[in-house]
Order: sequence, then C-alpha cells, then structure tokens
Amino acid sequence: MFTGIVTDIGRVRAVTATDRDRRYEIETIWDVSGIDLGASISHAGCCLTVVEKGDRWFAVEVSDETLSKTTLGGWKVGDPVNLERAAKLGDEMGGHVVSGHVDGLGRVVSIEPAGGSHRIVVEAPEPLHRYIAAKGSITVDGVSLTVNAVDGRTFDLNIIPHTWEATTLGRLKTGDAVNLEIDMLARYLARWQETA
Repeated sequence: MFTGIVTDIGRVRAVTATDRDRRYEIETIWDVSGIDLGASISHAGCCLTVVEKGDRWFAVEVSDETLSKTTLGGWKVGDPVNLERAAKLGDEMGGHVVSGHVDGLGRVVSIEPAGGSHRIVVEAPEPLHRYIAAKGSITVDGVSLTVNAVDGRTFDLNIIPHTWEATTLGRLKTGDAVNLEIDMLARYLARWQETA
C-alpha cells in the first residue's frame, strides 16, 4: 500500500527486453541499501517489485499486461518517474490509501496557470469516470490529489507549486497519457452497489 506522496523523481537508466518481460533500471536519490529485493515501489502509480539493485539504482520487471494498460510501455532511457516506497504501519498518511494498481489511462485535456498553482483538466476513460467525484481523492501518475470538479468524463485538479515541482506533473503537456487509480472506497462502494 502507498499514500500517493512522491519522495523522489527517479530516472529510467536502462530498458531491456527479456525472455520473460521488460526490465527497467531506475536511478534514485534513495539509499538503496535499505531496499530489500522483493520490495514494492510505486512507479508513476504502478506497484512494481525490486529484482536487483546497485549503487543508487534498482531494477524491476514489467509484464506485457502492465505495459499495455499503463504509461510504462512508452518509457525510454532518461524519462523521469514518480517514486514512492511502500507505506509502513505507523507512517504518516499524508495522502490517501493507494494500492498501486492502475485502473486506466487518462488524457490531459488542458493545463493553465491558476494564481500560483496550475489547473489540469483530465479526461477519464469509460466507465472509470463514474467513480470520480468532486472533492474526492484520485491518484494521477502516483500522486494523491483532490478532484476539484467533474464534468462528464473530465475532471480538474489544482496542482500547488510544491507538487508541480516535486513530481513529474510539472512536465505534463496537453495530450499526454496519465496513469489513474480511483479512490479505493469508491471502487468498493461501486462494487457493493452492483451486487446488492
């Protein structure tokens, strides 16, 4: 489990096709000696398992399913990546409960300044848009955010300067794809309503 609070913008340092999946090596500012093999790390909102590590880098393997359903399939050497280590019991819950399971890909419709912040409008795919609510939580590329408003399939977000600079959200452009994870409570409530 994660909280959607990014603690490093890592960088893809190598991409390798293997006989099993695709392997990515990720550079980080973290001290990787404290990261166990098998540890879960959120990469742009996608939970991946550490399979190897070195000096200031670690490697993960990504299945075809994940590559086809997330932005990870388009990663290239040098690309920045929002990183978050798994939460531990007793950690501060600064964001919201995030599973690291991407529900779908959104598309950035517009980005504009809003005072000192930025307003980003995102279009969600059907039927995911039904689970996004004004003032509810959503995870965009691994970042815990509050939805300002919803209009059909689009929703807008206010990105404060700290988040703009401390995550990859400040690098987004109109038309970019983003990984979306809906709020876990919304997911279970919707399932309960479908089966009740």
